[in-house]
Amino acid sequence: MKARLAALVSVVLFALAACSNAGVFLSASTPVSAAPTTATSGSPTAASAALTVYGAASLKGVLDKVKTTYEAANPGTTLTISTDSSTTLETQIEQGAPADVFLSADTTNPKKLVDKGLAAGAAVTFAGNKLTIIVPTANPAAITSPKDLAKTGVKVIAAGDAVPITKYATKLVANLAKESGYPADFAATYTANIASKEDNVKAIVAKIELGEGDAGIVYVTDAKASTKVTTVDVPDAANVPATYAGVVVKASKNAAAAQAFLTWFAGPDGQAILGSFGFLPPS
Repeated sequence: MKARLAALVSVVLFALAACSNAGVFLSASTPVSAAPTTATSGSPTAASAALTVYGAASLKGVLDKVKTTYEAANPGTTLTISTDSSTTLETQIEQGAPADVFLSADTTNPKKLVDKGLAAGAAVTFAGNKLTIIVPTANPAAITSPKDLAKTGVKVIAAGDAVPITKYATKLVANLAKESGYPADFAATYTANIASKEDNVKAIVAKIELGEGDAGIVYVTDAKASTKVTTVDVPDAANVPATYAGVVVKASKNAAAAQAFLTWFAGPDGQAILGSFGFLPPS
């Protein structure tokens, strides 16, 4: 009887030991399997992240190309592109829109973010542009000179007062008014001929393409991108250089990746794409 009892006790003890050892292995294996998950789901590196890029409307074609090129060169990175008036985008960022990088058609709007502590670092200039006048291909108003923008009955398509293209265009008109042969009231007459004010420069181009206006002042790059408009040259002495600048948004959850993108965009690779669309190097 004692022998049987001893054997039974041995079996029970063995079983308990086996269960105990199994528990140790399960417990030890949990952190091992969890560790890679924690590392993978941590903060993305500069080489791998999902970035939202807010860009000026005039950069749309460039940014479409940049998205393809940058994602191919940086596997694991995805770019979401949103374009509109630089002023509209800056306001959205102030209101908490989840942008990582802001690329503006001027230096004023990026500076606003810097001054308000909403940018991570200083603004970086990355491109230049110039202005031209566009008319529908058929040119029904027979506009052949900037002087014609002040002719009676001409419908000028412009943009809202706070949009960068309007600020540049206003300066251009003031410069033209000082040119020889231009009437003293050129600026006032031009302003009176404005038939509509659009949200951004792309909307100006669209209306001229549709023949809903006779002329508009846009960036040279926007005119180049359209096959449905003709340009009217602006005297070099009166033309207005546009400077584009960008910032990393301070609230970005992928600051390192955002900075890496902005550096790349302002560098040789980005410059090559910008140049292919007619943009000038930053001055």
